[in-house]
Amino acid sequence: MNKKERVQFVIDTLEELYPETPIPLDHKDPYTLLIAVLMSAQSKDERVNQITPLLFEKADNPYDMVKLTVDEIREIIKPVGLSPMKSKGIHGLSKILIEEHDGEVPQSFEALEKLPAVGHKTASVVMSQGFGVPAFPVDTHIHRLMYRWNLTTGKNVETTEKDAKRLFPKELWNKLHLQIIFYGREYSPARGWDIEKDIITKTIGRKSIQ
Repeated sequence: MNKKERVQFVIDTLEELYPETPIPLDHKDPYTLLIAVLMSAQSKDERVNQITPLLFEKADNPYDMVKLTVDEIREIIKPVGLSPMKSKGIHGLSKILIEEHDGEVPQSFEALEKLPAVGHKTASVVMSQGFGVPAFPVDTHIHRLMYRWNLTTGKNVETTEKDAKRLFPKELWNKLHLQIIFYGREYSPARGWDIEKDIITKTIGRKSIQ
């Protein structure tokens, strides 16, 4: 297969396996999504979904969140890991949303990435899943699979994101990045990987896998 055929094979296979793509992190609006995504760094979505209801019961908007201290936030979110950094980020960005954005989550990459603890990937998830703006957030699953499928050099996530956006149609980005994550978790994990079960990599992947 040439690259164009490999890309189409990926699209077709993922659409067959995952016609529906529910957003993995539980939320009710862009603010709660932003907080959940920030909390998910180096933590499993399932764990985050167990903890966010406890936090959102006390504060599900920036105005209530700033009434909590950083220590109070940290105590609630401690089970998700990296709680000192995440609690400061949650409190700090909530304060900025009130002071600079009338308590609303801004709908631009530039404004989101200026918020404490919000990097490009978090901003991309919020733009994509919160506002429906085409984006291609690259997590470890997407980075790994794009390399395994010989669709990127695997040098870094920035290169992987550029390659994904160049290869896949823009109208598919928001759904496709979730489909790849679902596929990576189920069929092509980093550990305990079995190429016989990984139909995409087995069909189009590299001879030597990272």
